[in-house]
Amino acid sequence: MSLNKRTTKPQSDNRRVLDEMMEMAHALQAHELISKQDMAKMKLICQAPPEYTPEMVTAIRVGKAKVSQSVLATMLNVSVSAVQKWESPSSGKHPSGAAAKLLQLIESRGLEAIVA
Repeated sequence: MSLNKRTTKPQSDNRRVLDEMMEMAHALQAHELISKQDMAKMKLICQAPPEYTPEMVTAIRVGKAKVSQSVLATMLNVSVSAVQKWESPSSGKHPSGAAAKLLQLIESRGLEAIVA
């Protein structure tokens, strides 16, 4: 018996699952089985973070969070070097995964959204 290689990327599988979750949440809301607050939470969870440019990362860190690179790195659980690379146009690096999602939260809700 041969094993078939997966032809879809894990990222596209994740997006499909998130899209299906949102579809189900909309159906539940249509039947008044989910509150507006819970729907807002679902939208936030399922919304994919943007691809952050160096300028966007710097604007969030300096303008919104008002913290140093080392403080932001600690809050995102990444190295200072990673933050420096994200803010450098020549590096070609950008935040992804959990770091991008946390940046999205800081951008939309402020630093208080991730600080307990």
